[in-house]
Amino acid sequence: SSGAAAAPLPEEDCMKLNPSFVGIALSSLLAIDLWASKRLGVCAGEGSAWGSARPLMKVIEVSGHGIPWLLGTFYGLCQSDSSAAREVLLNLLFALLLDLVMVAVVKGLVKRPRPTHNKMDMFVTISVDKYSFPSGHATRAALVCRFVLRHLVLAVPLRVLVVLWALIVSISRVMLGRHNMTDVLFGLLLGYALYGVVEHCWLSPATAPALFALW
Repeated sequence: SSGAAAAPLPEEDCMKLNPSFVGIALSSLLAIDLWASKRLGVCAGEGSAWGSARPLMKVIEVSGHGIPWLLGTFYGLCQSDSSAAREVLLNLLFALLLDLVMVAVVKGLVKRPRPTHNKMDMFVTISVDKYSFPSGHATRAALVCRFVLRHLVLAVPLRVLVVLWALIVSISRVMLGRHNMTDVLFGLLLGYALYGVVEHCWLSPATAPALFALW
């Protein structure tokens, strides 16, 4: 009859529908991510589709590694005789250290294993590097790119090269089989956001006199 309305679903049944849908959607996205990442891992091994380009990809990998950046920044800080340059370099060092800590924390929390087609022949690794999410190279590339574009006076061609470097380093992570696509995308977003933290906490002789007294 018209007075008979459809009985609403019990609350517990409604609760079950949403997690099921979300779970299916996430599983589907994960499957697409794994499939696409494996297809794009064209330099994952010597026998891969672009295996001959693997040595070049590994050079690019080193260019985005934390150790060269930390050592280079620290050396520049020690050698600089300009107070303005020392301020920029000290904040770059702070940015690089912040990046390392944040990536290590997220990797330790998420504990996503690296792709099965990855070869563990990376340049200088620590225990947390067995995990994949997020890509530390991608976070560093995005962070350094924003930092350099903001604080260094560069000609337009050099600015374009900096952006291209950040993109190539990020793409190389998937091509080498080191990371899945979502690891790299989240890494880029995290690095972009970390730059905002660095700007907010900018170190200067007025805010951190003890640090600047060391140099």
